[in-house]
Amino acid sequence: MIARHETHMDKMDIWSKLSAPLPSGVISWRQDGKPVQRDGKYVARFVAYIDANTVRERLDSVVPGEWDLTLDLLPTLAGQDENGEQTCSFKARLQILGVIREDVGTGRDYKSAATDAFKRAAVRFGIAHELYSFEQNWVQVDSDGRYAKPLEEPAVVYARRQARSEARERARSERQDEQQATPGDVHIETTLAGPATGPLALDEPSCPKCGGRMWDNRLSKRNPKAPDFKCRNRSCDGVVWPAKAGQRSSSNGRNASGDSSSEPLVPETEPAAAETDQIPF
Repeated sequence: MIARHETHMDKMDIWSKLSAPLPSGVISWRQDGKPVQRDGKYVARFVAYIDANTVRERLDSVVPGEWDLTLDLLPTLAGQDENGEQTCSFKARLQILGVIREDVGTGRDYKSAATDAFKRAAVRFGIAHELYSFEQNWVQVDSDGRYAKPLEEPAVVYARRQARSEARERARSERQDEQQATPGDVHIETTLAGPATGPLALDEPSCPKCGGRMWDNRLSKRNPKAPDFKCRNRSCDGVVWPAKAGQRSSSNGRNASGDSSSEPLVPETEPAAAETDQIPF
């Protein structure tokens, strides 16, 4: 029976504390598999692990008296591990604040199998989950035997390899930033809050609404029925439509031919080439 007590800690805070990264001092390394020879040297793969006592300490510090573990011995299967030894299996049932997680562990004896099952069930609550994100750690050993000893601490080798990887990533990121900062063909589009001002082109009309400058779309537009000119001010919808047959250019859909006294918005001259500082739509 699990002891119950009132707690002022929110459950989300509890799960966060359970899955918080472990201190580096509690992480150990063990050899996984037989050594292999590379370039005349023997290297072996080492994997990170923690003791079951580390899991128990995390549970007692975050949810004291609020967790329970049940272990069930599973039927023995006809099989052997990579070293040719018989194995056994346990199913661990870990309950924390009424939430249950289960997993199975194997080992050469009851103790190792039960410990493996306990740690696997704890991982389902986030305890020591970061160990599964560790990359492979190949360390040079003194021989190709089963009990070969590493010539350097696996933790030191892994930390050095991670530092090199992070340095390469930083260098790559800096190169990308420099390439993006290098001036090239820059396309600049100016957004004006009011009517655009400045010298007009030879045949550029003023906006019929705000009186500002307009974009010349005659050379870049694909649809011949699209406006010839459009106001550079995005908040203004002033346009100059192409003139119909027998009519002068119109602004915002109004026919300018009805008013004989008004000056044409577009002089009847040959269109000049678009200025280089104009950006067509």
